[in-house]
Amino acid sequence: MQVVKVAVVMYKDWFRIMLEFVKISNLALMNSETVEFSKGFTVLTGETGAGKSVLLGALAILAGNRVGKEVVGNYGEQCVVQAQLLFEDCRCVNLFLEENSLPVCEENSLVISRSISKSKSGRVMINGALTTLATLSKLGQLWIDFHGANEPQKLFSEKNQLNMLDAFAHNDVERDEYLQKYRQYAEMLKEIDALKNSKKLSPDEIEFLRKRIAEIENLNPSKESIAELEEQAKLAEMSSEIVETASEISATLLSEEGVSSMLASANRLASGLANVSDNAKSLYERVASASIEIADIAQEYERMARGCNMSAGQIEQIRRQMSTWLSLGRKYGASVDDVLLARDEMKHRIEMQSDIKASLDKLAFESEKMLLALQPLAEKVYKTRKKASEKLAKSVCALLEKLGFKRPRFEIELAQSKEPCVDCQSSCSFRFSANAGYEPLELAKIASSGELARVMLSIKTVLAEQDSTPVLVFDEVDANVGGEIGSEVGAQLAKLAKKHQVFCVTHLPQVASQGDNHLVVVKTQTDTSTSVSISSLTENDDARVSEIARMLGDRNADTAIEMAKKLLQK
Repeated sequence: MQVVKVAVVMYKDWFRIMLEFVKISNLALMNSETVEFSKGFTVLTGETGAGKSVLLGALAILAGNRVGKEVVGNYGEQCVVQAQLLFEDCRCVNLFLEENSLPVCEENSLVISRSISKSKSGRVMINGALTTLATLSKLGQLWIDFHGANEPQKLFSEKNQLNMLDAFAHNDVERDEYLQKYRQYAEMLKEIDALKNSKKLSPDEIEFLRKRIAEIENLNPSKESIAELEEQAKLAEMSSEIVETASEISATLLSEEGVSSMLASANRLASGLANVSDNAKSLYERVASASIEIADIAQEYERMARGCNMSAGQIEQIRRQMSTWLSLGRKYGASVDDVLLARDEMKHRIEMQSDIKASLDKLAFESEKMLLALQPLAEKVYKTRKKASEKLAKSVCALLEKLGFKRPRFEIELAQSKEPCVDCQSSCSFRFSANAGYEPLELAKIASSGELARVMLSIKTVLAEQDSTPVLVFDEVDANVGGEIGSEVGAQLAKLAKKHQVFCVTHLPQVASQGDNHLVVVKTQTDTSTSVSISSLTENDDARVSEIARMLGDRNADTAIEMAKKLLQK
C-alpha cells in the first residue's frame, strides 16, 4: 500500500478543518491507496483514461452521493472509502452529530467511512456509528462542493444563488429584521387556517360536551379531595368490620376482667409500696402510667368505631363518587391534572364555537396590519440585493474575460413579490452568455461543462470570503482553453485555495504547474490485470518536471523539459 501526501486547507468557523487523509480500498481499478493531506492547492494529472476520476469518485462517495455497485473493483466483494477530518473547533459539527444521534468528535476528529458491496447493502459510519446515506449526504453538503461534468451543482439552485448574493451583500441585519416579523405573520396565518378548518359542533355535540364537563365539575376533583375520597372508600368497604373489631377491643380492655381492671388493682397495691424505696416509687409510677395508657387506647378504639359507623346512605354516596372518579380516569387519564385538562379543552371547544367569527375578524385585521409592515422591510432587503447584484455581476464578468471569454455577459436577474416568504419577497437568477448577440441563460441551461466550470470558478473566486464550503472540486475547468488563459485559470484556482481546499483535475500544464501539491494517476496494465495508483510529485523534482513536460507534448524533449522548468519556477 502506497502513502501519498498532498495539501488541503479548510475555512470558516463551522468548517475550519483539515482533511487529514483518505483511504481507498478496491474502488474501480484502485486496489489500496492512502492519501494524506496538509496545506495547499492540489492538482491531479495523468494520461487520458488513466483513472483520474477515481479519487474524485472517492470524495463523492464520502460526500454521500449515490453510486452503483459497479464501482466495486475486482480485489474483493466490497469497496471501502474512509476519511478523517480534523476540526479546529468542533462545537458546531458536534451539534449536527447530536441532532442525528451520532457520537461527537474525539480530539476534534471526524471519521467518515462508507462501504459498497457487490451483493449486500452498503454501510455508512460516522465516528464509528452506523448511520444513513441521507445523513452522510447532509453532512457532505456542508463540507464539499463538486464543479464539473455530471456532478450535482449547488449553483444551479436559485435558492443557493440567493444565499450567495446575500452573503456578498452582507445584509444579515435587514433579513433578520424581516424574518422576525415574517415568522409572526406566518404563525398568525396558521392560527387563521386552524380556526377556518375547525369542525363546527352540532347542538347535540355541544350538549354532550356540557354533560361531560358537568360530570367533572360535580365531582370537583383536586389532588387533596381525591386522596381523601380514596381513603374514605377503603373505610367504607370495611366499615362494619372496623366498627365491630374496634368496639370489641375497647370493651375487652375496659371489662371487669380486662387489662384496665387488672391494672387498676395493681395500681392500688403498688401505691402501698411507693414509699418503701425509690425503686418501688418508680415502679408504681410505671404501673400508673400503663393504666392511663390502656384507658386512652380503649377510648381511641371507641372513637374509631363511632367514626367508621357509616350509614348505608353515606357508604352509597362514597361508592358513587369513587365510581365516577374511576370512570373519569378511564376517559381522560389517571391523574387529576389529566381530567382537569380534558375539562378545560372541552370548555375551549364550546367557547370557540361562539368566538370563531370574532376571532377570525380580529386575526384578519391584525394579519393585514402585519402584512403592510412587512412591505418596507422587504424593500430594504431588495435594495441591498440590487446593489450587491450589480457589483457581483461586474466582478464576475471581469474574471470571465481573464478566463478566455471575449464578450461574456453575466447578469443577476432580480424579481420582487408582494407575497411574504422566507426569501424576503425577492428572488434571483444567475444568467450567463459566452457569445455576443445571445441572451444570457440560466446556468442550468449552459451546455458546455467547461464553460460552466469557468463561470463557477469566477463566482467562487469573488465569493471566496463568503462561501463557507471548505472543499471545492473542479473537473474540466480548463476545457477548451490553453496558453495565457490556462495560466489565469490556474492563478484563480490558487487564489481560491487560500480560503478553501481545492482539487482540480487538469490537462493543462499551465494549471498543473501552479499547484502547491501535485498528484499523478498512473494506470498499469498486464496481460491479465489493470490497476490504477496515485503518486505524489515533490515540488520541482525531476518526476514533476517530467509530468509537466509530458503535458506539454513530450516528456523526453529538451524544449518541453525546459518549458516545464520555467512554468514551475513562475
